[in-house]
Amino acid sequence: MSKAVVFDYSSVGCECLYVLQRRGVEIALVYTNQDDPNEERWFDSVYDLARSHGLTVLTEEPSVERVREAAPDVIFSFYYRSMLPMSILNLAPLGAFNMHGSLLPRYRGRACVNWAVLNGETETGVTLHHMTEYADRGNIVAQRAVTIGPDETAHDVFLKIIPAAGEVLSSSLDAILSGSAPGVPQDESKATKFGRRRPSDGLIDWTKSAVEVHNLVRAVTKPFPGAFTFHDGHKLMIWRSRPLDEDTGERPGTFLTLSRVQTGRGILEILEGETLDVSDQDRH
Repeated sequence: MSKAVVFDYSSVGCECLYVLQRRGVEIALVYTNQDDPNEERWFDSVYDLARSHGLTVLTEEPSVERVREAAPDVIFSFYYRSMLPMSILNLAPLGAFNMHGSLLPRYRGRACVNWAVLNGETETGVTLHHMTEYADRGNIVAQRAVTIGPDETAHDVFLKIIPAAGEVLSSSLDAILSGSAPGVPQDESKATKFGRRRPSDGLIDWTKSAVEVHNLVRAVTKPFPGAFTFHDGHKLMIWRSRPLDEDTGERPGTFLTLSRVQTGRGILEILEGETLDVSDQDRH
């Protein structure tokens, strides 16, 4: 039986942990991230899952000594939020593998599903790849694509990512555990990288087109912090929208009605919104 140390977080992490257990991999140790008290946790808890299955689970900084004592044959990282040093990755003779939520080499970095939706992509997916000292740059083991519909939210797409990740891991596991996992180099000429997103990034730029604003809305809508604007002294959260191929000639950002706003090109129809009181701090 092969032994693994797993660095794990989120619903993707839970799905992949299930796959390893179903396939009979001995999970010697699970590291997971501490939940951020300022972040709404809308995904499954790796900590709770590991505890319920009697696994040793730690939320502390990973220790080279502790991982060495676990003597893993292989190391996995599934949506773990921290970079792992080579001093840890090199402890697994069969290698170290990461599950990333995009079709690498595109969308390296953080919040890759949100960025893909925001940029109007019609497809994204998951990539299982060898881990190196550089994030998301290792050779590719396997990928699986998922579609992005024109009105699907980032959360809708993330729900597609979860089973896709499990399927990619399951189909690749025999090769990984036999030491024969493929490794296709990434095409650096096609690489893109995006950083993390913050709540303030949801501020709407009305000079953009209605389609672009709509993409922002669906990329950051619930359970994420949301897209917003300011109107009549209030902060308006826009949770659901529809772009209309109409123009009035009014200045971008003009509220034509309570639910229709002129953009740089086209009109955005607000299908679901929420008005909040604002402080001076909220205005920046």
